[in-house]
Amino acid sequence: MESPEKARLDAFFRCITERFPAAGEVRALIITHLLSDRPAFLRAMARTTTIAAVLPKPKSVNAGALAEVRRTYAVHPLTREMLADPTSALDYLEDNVPGRDVVLLDIGGYYAPSLDTLVDKFSGRIVGVVEDTENGHQRYAALGQLPCPVFSVARSPLKDCEDHLVGRSIVFSTDALVRTRGDILTGRDACVIGFGKVGRSIAQTLRAHDLRVVVYDNDPVKQVQAHAQGFRTTASRTEAIHRAGLVLCATGNLALRQSDFAALRNGAFVASVTSSEDELELDALNDLYRRTPAGEHLTRYDVTGHYFYVLADGNAVNFLHGAAVGAYIHLVQAEIVAATSALSQGPHDPGLHEVASDDRQAIARAWLEHFAR
Repeated sequence: MESPEKARLDAFFRCITERFPAAGEVRALIITHLLSDRPAFLRAMARTTTIAAVLPKPKSVNAGALAEVRRTYAVHPLTREMLADPTSALDYLEDNVPGRDVVLLDIGGYYAPSLDTLVDKFSGRIVGVVEDTENGHQRYAALGQLPCPVFSVARSPLKDCEDHLVGRSIVFSTDALVRTRGDILTGRDACVIGFGKVGRSIAQTLRAHDLRVVVYDNDPVKQVQAHAQGFRTTASRTEAIHRAGLVLCATGNLALRQSDFAALRNGAFVASVTSSEDELELDALNDLYRRTPAGEHLTRYDVTGHYFYVLADGNAVNFLHGAAVGAYIHLVQAEIVAATSALSQGPHDPGLHEVASDDRQAIARAWLEHFAR
């Protein structure tokens, strides 16, 4: 990022933090994709809370950003197992923020399995959670009666821009990897599993690249939406993937389970928009399929008479190329700052919350002023 771009980004975040100031002494534990633009976001968060630790998602770390962040903040390793176990999650908080008011910034529902224990037994106070993703939103919603406020930005209209561009970046990276085998996507039958905002963008982008696209979603409303946009839909996952030379998974909730892989056509490419453990039940194939490298970030799975390829070990394929969505990511980051500010000013009832519409309007105006004019 060039100096003028950094200055513009910092000016935008100064505007945001002036609009959404901190209230009280709140610590933050921040799970994040540590990409090249994240240091500016973390500087903004540091004006809203005291950053106790940054926990980078392990498959989306930019080396330069990591080095820069380590010079200022504590950086801790992150695993889903560490925070999913209530005892180890509680120990982690007690070791790092004992007796403090804490906001948990999440990407993917990492804290969800332990949240009841953290709220009940932590020596400090869990002020609330800010969740960024649809996958994480679903994990918190599945808890039913939440023990603290959870602000979700996953379904914000400000995130629509990012989700649309994420879909495009998924197709870009998928195409790039297929081309390393001397092949192209054009002309293939493709299947998109999941017709949420990202899945919709993927399907539209694939169609623009002259692929024949079929959509499967277990939500009949989304199937109707896909049908209305001219996509072929199917009644079953098996039928959807049977002829597809490319399968793109965009559910965040195990799009392909063990039994589904046998239905893939020979030579099919399989890619995901999120972590492999969230989207693909690959570990269940360990004793069934032989795995061999088939190129950079390509793995061939084969058993007698059947083979297919998995891209990026089943993880979000777009992170291989930086997962760039341009300045639109700053809309979401600004809303995370606003949600953190709202939690610090509390109190809020336990349950799912969203940032107020007026605050989203203010974020959009600030973004337009700094990036569109």
